[in-house]
Amino acid sequence: MYKNIKFVKSVYDVKNLLIGDLPEIILCGRSNVGKSTFINSLFNKKMLAKTSSTPGKTRSINFYLVENKFYLVDLPGYGYAKTSLKERQNWGSLISDYILKSKAIFHAIHILDSRHIPGELDIRMNTLLKSTFHPYTFILTKADKLKSSELTGVTNRLIQYFPEAIPGFNMFLYSASSGSYRHAIFKRLQSLFSHS
Repeated sequence: MYKNIKFVKSVYDVKNLLIGDLPEIILCGRSNVGKSTFINSLFNKKMLAKTSSTPGKTRSINFYLVENKFYLVDLPGYGYAKTSLKERQNWGSLISDYILKSKAIFHAIHILDSRHIPGELDIRMNTLLKSTFHPYTFILTKADKLKSSELTGVTNRLIQYFPEAIPGFNMFLYSASSGSYRHAIFKRLQSLFSHS
């Protein structure tokens, strides 16, 4: 299990990205999908990533150093409608510029809400990841909000949108409140480096 994780830096412009030789695993998803909550829950650090009841709180690229081995990089959430069009465009440019230009990205974690079908922006993010040939893993959050009988249907539905998703390999359910499936996700992260 990864235990040593610390916040390093927030970046608002790709010109200020970290320059180093450590690989980067990026977190991407809608502004209300719970990326910060996912980070705090996964690493069991309640105040590591700032959370808010207001979606769109993360407006920067936030770097976390994990075990001095890699950076976990939390990207701004996309699709928050209550911000101005210009601000949404700025966030979109920051995300896409970083993904397209960074040479350090090693893997992407695409977080989606298990209760909803993927939206247009989720599909566009998937297309962007494919275009850059970055390998990625799907995490379906808020699994505790679903009945156990619904979980198989949720994974099957995601496969209809993203046929490359394989349950237990590059697709996992997750519950931040209970920590369910946490160990499986850690194993996935560890396997990325064992095969690198």
